[in-house]
Parts: sequence; structure tokens; C-alpha cells
Amino acid sequence: MRHRSTHFASSQRLTVAAFTLLAAGIVTTTPIAGEAPAGPASNDANKVAVANSPALSQYRALRRMHAVSEKFNHEGWMEAWTELDGKTFRYEIVSERGSATIRNKVLKAMLEREKELVATGEPGRSELSADNYEFAPETIGPGCKYILIKPKRKDSLLVDGRIVLSEEDRDLLRVEGKLSKNPSFWTSLVNVVRRYARLDGVRVPIATESTAKVKFVGNSKLKVEYEYETINGRPVSQQARRLVAPNYSVSR
Repeated sequence: MRHRSTHFASSQRLTVAAFTLLAAGIVTTTPIAGEAPAGPASNDANKVAVANSPALSQYRALRRMHAVSEKFNHEGWMEAWTELDGKTFRYEIVSERGSATIRNKVLKAMLEREKELVATGEPGRSELSADNYEFAPETIGPGCKYILIKPKRKDSLLVDGRIVLSEEDRDLLRVEGKLSKNPSFWTSLVNVVRRYARLDGVRVPIATESTAKVKFVGNSKLKVEYEYETINGRPVSQQARRLVAPNYSVSR
């Protein structure tokens, strides 16, 4: 019995450690900056490479979060109202279920970490800007355009991968790749996909997924989705709500 209890406690510690690493790819999605990422459209150009968007200074959104560790079968869900107003981030948990360890030490802790990042201005470390990234010339794919991005420094908040743009209006659809620096030697690979949409003229993140291979834990997954009520002080239109509604797929 003691061996089983020790093994369970150990698995919980490993799971929390794994999700703490995954959260590095999730928590930075607070949509502080509304400026479009800059990147060269040719070798001698250094202008804006995607469609401009008004700066996002305020939002209220229902956030759905889900974390699961496949090996140890730890899983947790949480829904929380989140609000950004300038440099103030607030949240109110409205529902939660599953592993108490995951809910308290991972999902709630992730919200607390975001609160700290916003208060100190640190989200700027993860923005798609010339300060953080080098941008390659764009390439054309089926229905999309791509720009490879290379972090200018090793940082667990930056993604080594690509930007995906819409073909017609060059709007930002996704940022995808691996973290340029593993948060810990425990991880061999942390992949991140950040999805965006333009709602009532303002570009906002609508979902972020993070997966990692973690020593002794195996594959772990973390997903966060946003359902906006207000953006920049204005109620989100029904048309905008319908635009992103199909994207919400966190299991309940």
C-alpha cells in the first residue's frame, strides 16, 4: 500500500512539473499588442508583412482550459471569466472538474502567472516583433501564405516555426512551431499552435494548444480557448461570435 501511495504521489509531482513546462507556451497568449508582426516581403524590404490590426487594450472573455497527462491519466478542466484592462488582468473561476492537482497547481497557477506577466509588462517578450524575431521572405501554400520565424534569442516564450497568413488579406491565422528553448531538461520537445481571428476588426487569439514529451511522464497536452464578450470596450457582434464558434472543442 505504501509503495502504491508513493508511486501515486510521484506521478502527481511529475504531472504538475510537465504541465508547468507546457504552460510556458500557453500563458503568453494574453493579447496585449495589436500591432502586426513585421517581416520582409523581399530581401531588401522590412515593412509590415501582414494586415494591420487596431491595438487590443481591453477584453472580457470566457476561457476554457483543459490539461491531460496520457501516461498517468491525470486530467482537469476549468472555465474562467478573464478580463484585460490596460496592465491589469483579472479572472473569476466559474466551473472546474477533474484532478484537483491539475486544477489548482496547473490551470489556476497559469492564470496567476498571466496576471503577473501583464502587471510587469513581460508579455512583450513573446510578441511577433523585430525585437524578438527574424522573418524570412514569405512563401505560398495551398490557400495560405507562410513566413518562417526565427527567435533572436533562446527563450521559452518564443516559437521557432512559422506564421500562417490568409491568402487574400494576409491576416494572421496561426503561429506554430516549437519553443526555442525547452523550459527544463525534463522536456525533449514542446510544440505550440496559437490560433488567431479578427473579431470586429481586432485581431485576437482564439485558441492555443501545447504538447510536450516529458521524461517519465510521456505525452502531455494543454489547451486554452477564448470566447469573447467585449473587445476594446465594445460588445462582440453576433457575426463575430458565429465566426469562431466552431473552434471551441475543449472536452467537457
